[in-house]
Amino acid sequence: MSHRIAIVNPKKCKPKKCNQECKNFCPVIRIGKLCIDVSPTSKIANISEELCIGCGICVQKCPFDAIKIINLPKGIQEEVIYRYGANSFVLHRLPMPKQGKILGLVGINGIGKSTCLKILTGTLLPNFGNFSNPPSHEEIIHHFRGSELQNYFTKLFQDDITTIIKPQYVDHISRIKSISTKKVKDAFDIKPEFLIQLDLEHLLDRRVDALSGGELQRCAIAITCSKDKDVYIFDEPSSYLDVHQRLQISKVIRKLAQQDKYVIVVEHDLSVLDYLSDYISVLYGEPGAYGVVTQSFGVGDGINIFLDGFIPTENMRFRDYPLDFHLSIEEEDEEKNIYHFNYPLLNKSFKDFSLQVNHGSFESSQITVLVGQNGTGKTTLVKLLAGLLKSDNNVEIPSLGISYKPQKIAPRFKGTVRMLFFDKIRTMFVNPQFDSEVLKPMRIEPLLNRMVNTLSGGELQRVAIVLALGKPADIYLFDEPSAYLDAEERINTSKVIKRFILNSKKSAFIVEHDFIMTTYLADQIVVFSGIPGKKCIATSPQTMTIGMNQFLKDIEITFRRDKDNYRPRINKLDSLKDQEQKKSGNYFM
Repeated sequence: MSHRIAIVNPKKCKPKKCNQECKNFCPVIRIGKLCIDVSPTSKIANISEELCIGCGICVQKCPFDAIKIINLPKGIQEEVIYRYGANSFVLHRLPMPKQGKILGLVGINGIGKSTCLKILTGTLLPNFGNFSNPPSHEEIIHHFRGSELQNYFTKLFQDDITTIIKPQYVDHISRIKSISTKKVKDAFDIKPEFLIQLDLEHLLDRRVDALSGGELQRCAIAITCSKDKDVYIFDEPSSYLDVHQRLQISKVIRKLAQQDKYVIVVEHDLSVLDYLSDYISVLYGEPGAYGVVTQSFGVGDGINIFLDGFIPTENMRFRDYPLDFHLSIEEEDEEKNIYHFNYPLLNKSFKDFSLQVNHGSFESSQITVLVGQNGTGKTTLVKLLAGLLKSDNNVEIPSLGISYKPQKIAPRFKGTVRMLFFDKIRTMFVNPQFDSEVLKPMRIEPLLNRMVNTLSGGELQRVAIVLALGKPADIYLFDEPSAYLDAEERINTSKVIKRFILNSKKSAFIVEHDFIMTTYLADQIVVFSGIPGKKCIATSPQTMTIGMNQFLKDIEITFRRDKDNYRPRINKLDSLKDQEQKKSGNYFM
């Protein structure tokens, strides 16, 4: 089997609109061997991986950037589990679920996590790279002989185990015509205990299409848990949820494992994944090209391996740099804090909700993170600062230039990403410093020629963040910048925002539920408390330690720092460390 793979992107390859440079410049073609075939009826080029010498000339010459030639790590080429077709994505190895345990999967987007889930539910059957003549059930079982997967697939093919998956994109639920206009109690069959545990009772008379993202997420989890199945799979269960709700769903999912079920969780919030899982499998590779599943590790070791980018058991480095977490500096720095701003006491009331914002201050080169449960008014404060809402007490907000990245992003622009940037942020888009500090680390270049309305959720989020940073302003407001981003993208995005705010000597207010992003970004914290959706109050900005201690005390959890890379880790409830920190009043280490 070849040690390299050739990937041809069917969306980019357009042989009828180019001069077929890949074929014309290929040195193997020139010596008379058919390495690249582009017949008159071909929709895309076909590259022979057996004949390819890995010169990369076709990659360089392709005008549409449609080809990738990738040398695979040694030892995995014989471990192909599934390939979608010639010159397409290939998955190596499978994670091994265990009865009564929670398996966590961590890896960047496009690396094969969804493919793993489809195979483990039986939606896809392993073809071991033989997509033209796939193996039978007996051959699949024989392939996994001697491993736990042999027993798993035997049961799966004999219908001795049943599976259910909580989908990644829960907002699609409200678009299903058969249920979109129904009330929740009529549309979904949810057991009473999950209505209580996930705080859904007040939603029973609401229409499905009127539910928010967080409400749809909790409904989807409750529906999944209500089914009597043997295998439960949760694809990104924390999306749209606040910290308190993430802990609620963790407890519900944990109970499934205690009932001796198979439980698999894909999650990009590393704090939640750490808190929830019993063991971890890391996925690495190249997005859209190939993915490799590692053996299972303990939770702490598995997440640290993902962050380090190095697998010691395989002596394999899959990332050139580690992802680390350094504490924010809270000391005064005269050079950094050049400008000082104040905002007054603010009140804002709606029909059923009121918010009081205590007066506060912030400085240039400073990031203020807003933390609290959903429905406590964080987005309301952002809109008050942005001038999108007026306060009830008619207090004037200081006149400052605002750049706002909203929570929900609607791709209305009709054109490419490049055209969008030229239209909205032309000056910064052509600025070399902005290119090196923002565009390149946000991996925007591959998106420039894509139509805006074809971008995925994560791609749209990255574009929206760049648009916000590219607009000249005094204050940059970001509402949940981690939404749809994978774990690596969240950390890189945090570093981009932090560097930009420091270097430009501007200020930022950020609404965020991901603790890793919060603790990396925050110079100060505003804590929101009260009765969600009713009456709430926002504190004045406080130091990271004081603000996080107050917030964590309200939701009764404790955090510690990992000794190797300083990432925040949730202590298991009532563990020795949890009890010690609560007793000392030190909820945030």
